[in-house]
Amino acid sequence: MPSPDNTQPITPAGLAALKARYDHLLGKERPEIVEIVSWAAGNGDRSENGDYLYGRKKMREIDRELAFLAKVMKFAKVVDPSQQPDKSRVFFGATVTIADEDGEERTLTIVGDKEQDAGKGLVGWSSPIARALRGAQVGDLRTVRLPGGEKEWEVMAITYPKKVA
Repeated sequence: MPSPDNTQPITPAGLAALKARYDHLLGKERPEIVEIVSWAAGNGDRSENGDYLYGRKKMREIDRELAFLAKVMKFAKVVDPSQQPDKSRVFFGATVTIADEDGEERTLTIVGDKEQDAGKGLVGWSSPIARALRGAQVGDLRTVRLPGGEKEWEVMAITYPKKVA
């Protein structure tokens, strides 16, 4: 977990998603599980009561996730990519189109590590590809060290979200 002097960047949308998950767990899921556990506890022998045992286990999982989300949000530093003054280079929040030697293009958005989702093209700020692309301009070649070896990518386009009024 990061220390207070080592805040983690996150987009406004990423923080909103974390907060929504936290609120859902605290306001909906946890109270439902507490109700089930209370009901099951009143049914007698707890050692063989599946509802009680499963409910307690589920409640511990929810409590762990709530604690994790609280820490992440505490150390999160919201960075609005639309406020980036130099939109000609790759920085946090940039959406970058890159192409490899075979001309295969890929578009990815650099976001906070806690909001990354490779399936949606969201890569974490600390990932190897994001580190390699930091500061790049259109036309720059960047080499990325991957588990399968090195791969070279050319930056084809850089965009940032528009400012929200």
